[in-house]
Parts: sequence; structure tokens; C-alpha cells
Amino acid sequence: MSERYLMPLTTSAEAAGATVAVLPVGSLEQHGPYLPLITDTVIACTVASAIAAAYPVQLLPPVTISCSHEHAAWPGTVSISARTLYSVVQDIAESLRRSGVPRLVVVNGHGGNYVLGNVVQEAMGSMALFPTVDDWLAARTRAGIVTSMDTDMHGGEVETSILLHAHPDLVRPGYETSDHVADDRRHLLTLGMAPYTSSGVVGRASLASARKGEDLLAGLVDAFAGHLAALEQQ
Repeated sequence: MSERYLMPLTTSAEAAGATVAVLPVGSLEQHGPYLPLITDTVIACTVASAIAAAYPVQLLPPVTISCSHEHAAWPGTVSISARTLYSVVQDIAESLRRSGVPRLVVVNGHGGNYVLGNVVQEAMGSMALFPTVDDWLAARTRAGIVTSMDTDMHGGEVETSILLHAHPDLVRPGYETSDHVADDRRHLLTLGMAPYTSSGVVGRASLASARKGEDLLAGLVDAFAGHLAALEQQ
């Protein structure tokens, strides 16, 4: 995958014979002052690219704008509706089926894309959503992540670690001193992120490291084997 363009460079001949495609879904949303708007897209592409290097799947280019409405208070954030994202993924899956690829794995880089779970649920065996909460928990344990998943919500230890490992040029100064904890976010869907953080960060990025990012990525690649096996049972 080209790191510059975040696009697979596979030819038609190289894609022939694949029965499973992998679709990264990211977002265009704030990630504090030290990570770029495309953080979720970069992470989804990084995970999907590592999967494609390890398993016989067809790597697709990313969906780069998704459901980031809770981040609308910050400049640069752009969203599409849940119904639009739902339709885009369904259309991609149908197009793949027509071209002879019957199964699709959606590699989701943004936690706010709740609708993707419904798309996969309705597909009944022909689609998978990756990584799951269990996949992340196992990878976090393997990497020695200190913060909990509640605390490490946005721009924190996990996301910063993955970029420090895979794309360190995208991490700007300031992550070492921008920790912010807001574990009680009970009205997030109603009010968005703004009442809980002035910087846009919820997490402890100061604990991030490239080594943790490498271990996180390796753990996710290993976890993908189970999803691929489940799809191939259908």
C-alpha cells in the first residue's frame, strides 16, 4: 500500500481469485492538536494493509468520511449520514459479489460508525466487522496498554501508538502533555464531545510508544484469522 495515497496498488490480475475483500472505513474528524483529521482512515488502512500482507484477501481503498457527528464542534470534521454509510457499504458488497468476491470484511477505524454493525448483522454470514471489542482487548493486553478502553476513547494511547509505529511523521509535538480523562460521557450521543473535552482529546497519549503500536498491529493481524475462518464456513 502506498503510504502517501493510502491506496492499494493491486492490479486486476493480482486481484483475481480472491474470495474475501477487506474495506477500510475511516473518518475525517478532529483528533486533538497533534494527530491529523485522517487519523482513523490511516489506522484503518494500516490494519487492512497488514491483513492483506498476511492473508489471501483483496485490499480495497478506504471510505474516508463517515459518521463523526459527535466531533462537529471542531473545525475540519466532516460527516455523512448513517444511512449513507450503510448504503455505500452495501453497494460495495453487492458490486464485489457481481465480480466474484462473495465476502467482505469491514475494517472500522472509527468507533462512532455504529451502523456498520447492522450492515454486517443483516448480511448473515457474508460480511464481518473487524476489529471487535474482544480483538481490541486482546491486542491491548499484548501491547501492554495501560489505559482502559473507557479512558482511551479518542486521540489517546492506542491511536497515538499505532501512528508512532506506522506513520511517525503524522504525529505532531504535544501528545506528551495533552492527557485528558473524561470517563463519564453518558450524554455523548446527545451532546457530542464538546462538553467532555476542550482539546478534543479523551485519553492518555503521553503513554503511547511505537513499540506498543507495533504489538497492537501484530495482535490485530493474528486476531483476523478467526474472522476469516468464520467467513469461510459459510
